[in-house]
Amino acid sequence: MYKIKQLIFLTLTSILLLLGTAFTIDNSDKIVTKSWTVDKSHSAINFSIRHFFTPVNGTFDNFEADITFDPADLKNSKIDVTIPVESINTNNADRDDHLKSADFFNTSQWSNIRFVSNTIEKTGENNYIARGELTIRDQTKNFDLPFTHLGTMDHPMMEGAKVAGITANAVLDRRDFGVGVGDWAATMVVGSDVDLVINLELNSK
Repeated sequence: MYKIKQLIFLTLTSILLLLGTAFTIDNSDKIVTKSWTVDKSHSAINFSIRHFFTPVNGTFDNFEADITFDPADLKNSKIDVTIPVESINTNNADRDDHLKSADFFNTSQWSNIRFVSNTIEKTGENNYIARGELTIRDQTKNFDLPFTHLGTMDHPMMEGAKVAGITANAVLDRRDFGVGVGDWAATMVVGSDVDLVINLELNSK
């Protein structure tokens, strides 16, 4: 009788182990790491704005970004970007100095641009929108930043790490943030709309 009970016990244990194996979920393709650092050598924050009729391009050569992003966990995903305005670069030193002056950004009083997301929502396949607050000069406004998740893969040059890509496009009105005062508030010479193109290559921490 004892041997029969022992045999039954071993049989049930084996069945339970097999069931556990059968229902194990494979998470190998999911993003395990949620926190990312920006590879600045392969990233850029670009903008363009009209001068008379012609768009003039520029970039910010320096920025810091704290990004927590997982398509499977948008509730806990967040984007926090700080851009020192002193790093503005339009390939013209005189124009850059003018943009830093009190006529435009007034970096002596307000040195940084900052965007902090409050929520991130999915809007389509690989497409998302980060809704948050954008601060330029002394103005903070609600701002939506649409972006596309270009993909995630194992990093071929960093063992155990992931690499991901994000691109974002948005338009803002500089007048909403007081960029351009006095005569420069008019839009005949400098247009109102600023087109943003942000490309970020991300590495898992």
